[in-house]
Amino acid sequence: MPDTVLQTKALTKRYGDLLAVFNLDLEIYRGEVFGFLGPNGAGKTTSINMMCGLLKPDSGEVVINGNKLDGRSQMQRRVGVCPQNIVLWNSLTCIEQLEFIGEMYDIPAKIARARGETLLETMGLIEKRDKQARTLSGGMQRRLNLIMALVHDPDILVLDEPEAGLDPQSRVLVRDFIRSLARQKTVILTTHNMDEADRVVDRVAIIDHGQLLAVDTPSALKEKVGEGDVLEFAIEETCQSELVTNELKKLFPDLSMSGRNYTLRGRGLVDLLPKIIEKLQTINCRPEDIRLRQNTLEDVFLTLTGRRLRE
Repeated sequence: MPDTVLQTKALTKRYGDLLAVFNLDLEIYRGEVFGFLGPNGAGKTTSINMMCGLLKPDSGEVVINGNKLDGRSQMQRRVGVCPQNIVLWNSLTCIEQLEFIGEMYDIPAKIARARGETLLETMGLIEKRDKQARTLSGGMQRRLNLIMALVHDPDILVLDEPEAGLDPQSRVLVRDFIRSLARQKTVILTTHNMDEADRVVDRVAIIDHGQLLAVDTPSALKEKVGEGDVLEFAIEETCQSELVTNELKKLFPDLSMSGRNYTLRGRGLVDLLPKIIEKLQTINCRPEDIRLRQNTLEDVFLTLTGRRLRE
């Protein structure tokens, strides 16, 4: 049975008449990368701030390692937060930034410096060790901001849009770094990049209008939610199109066709493709120009939250 490191129980928060988060129940397991997704204004930031002890809920509670988070608890020190907006002290060098964070958490200067240098090396910033933060590029500042959340060696790391504004090389570096943290630490990741989430997270929660809509592994959600995979193919001119249509409609009532071109939509078509080809071969027909698009996490997200634009 998975070891729960962070749990929210009926977490609720209002801002005046706005119900930002309502009865949020989550269990996040030790050593996993947990994705927390939702449209703008869905309640993600409010939820995360309550999980970190930065915001007091109106009702409900957060439990870390079996202890209730009450704002005075030392358990808050076991959480590291990398906010979406970069927070740096422009006049401090990279290593001074990390030493200063260590001082805030009562980490001895020697230990903070050693950890800082290791983190700078890992994130490709060791050559900028003694450069002021204001001299760094935006991507470098983003990477520095990320490792600042790790100086005090937290058990839980919260990353809010960690790949925002990064070039492809930096995105891969950060993504690999997040993967390297898995099993060592618990990582809670918020992002609007569905591809990033699909590549990195073990489980994902989707929230909208302050309420939890779904939580599961990306692969399980793609199997259960959304219109499914899309398979397109054509048949040879020698095929009996009426016979092909009749046979396939037995399996796929919503089959669509145009001339010799067929489109199937459904969940798990990747696994069914060999059976479809075998079925066609039994009636002496061979498909050609096969194109398959799998159901994506973005499809799942849009199915659950809708396509309406958010402010």
